[in-house]
Amino acid sequence: MTASTLMVQGTSSGAGKSTLVTALCRIFANEGYRVAPFKSQNMSSYSYVGKDFEIARAQAIQAIAARTNIDPWMNPILLKPIGNYRSEVFVNGKFYKKMHAKEYYKKFSLTKGLSTSKESLDRLRRRYDMVILEGAGSPAEINLARYDIANMRMAEYCSAPVILVTDIDKGGSFASIIGTLALLEKKYRKLIKGFVINKFRGDMEILRPSFSVLGKKTMKPVFGTIPLLKFDIPEEDSLHVTPKQVSWTKKYLKSLDTEIEHLSRVVRKNLNMKAVGALLK
Repeated sequence: MTASTLMVQGTSSGAGKSTLVTALCRIFANEGYRVAPFKSQNMSSYSYVGKDFEIARAQAIQAIAARTNIDPWMNPILLKPIGNYRSEVFVNGKFYKKMHAKEYYKKFSLTKGLSTSKESLDRLRRRYDMVILEGAGSPAEINLARYDIANMRMAEYCSAPVILVTDIDKGGSFASIIGTLALLEKKYRKLIKGFVINKFRGDMEILRPSFSVLGKKTMKPVFGTIPLLKFDIPEEDSLHVTPKQVSWTKKYLKSLDTEIEHLSRVVRKNLNMKAVGALLK
């Protein structure tokens, strides 16, 4: 018997995918499920170094949220940028080689990258009750869609329903949702089951009427609105944030666990967890 799957994708980088996956891992772990996070390909300068492997820090934190061991299969492809469109490529936690972006996309992503990602996901699905997948960037980057192994290809592979999260604090979130759907292939559009509005700090009474307009245009529901939060969980590197360094001491892990619990309580309170849970059945 293989695990149930659920995927979180975003309308952009920094929309809150990692945060939402972290929260969902803890919510379902607290309900007694064996949960694992998964992100097939992650580009990050910040990693977690285990005994004999290295993966993106975000997936290590998500594993901590899921109360499970940190495994290399949770992030089978890690790209560590080294400048001039080149990256150090790690496969299943082990250094593979340095590659230019052109070589990576044309010679690696759809061959070894995709097969490795599928094998790693299958391994997790055999060991856990559920796997919460995280996408990368946006699934509607049409210039990269041909080579994208982090979003819809993985959702389609494991028949994962997709929640699309958007950052309303940046503005343009409703246009981003509708634009994302419009740019996706029809077969992929069907996988998106609803939306989460993230980083909201306004008046819900003003926001709420927009949900019915969005529903009429997309025929999909809003699962919830998460307020703009202050929490001490390291973010991934992106244009709008400077991630802090982490020392994985017992003291830090204890404080991190407290922050994850706080995050999960807020997310649970503001999401329709009954509807989200139904996606996993």
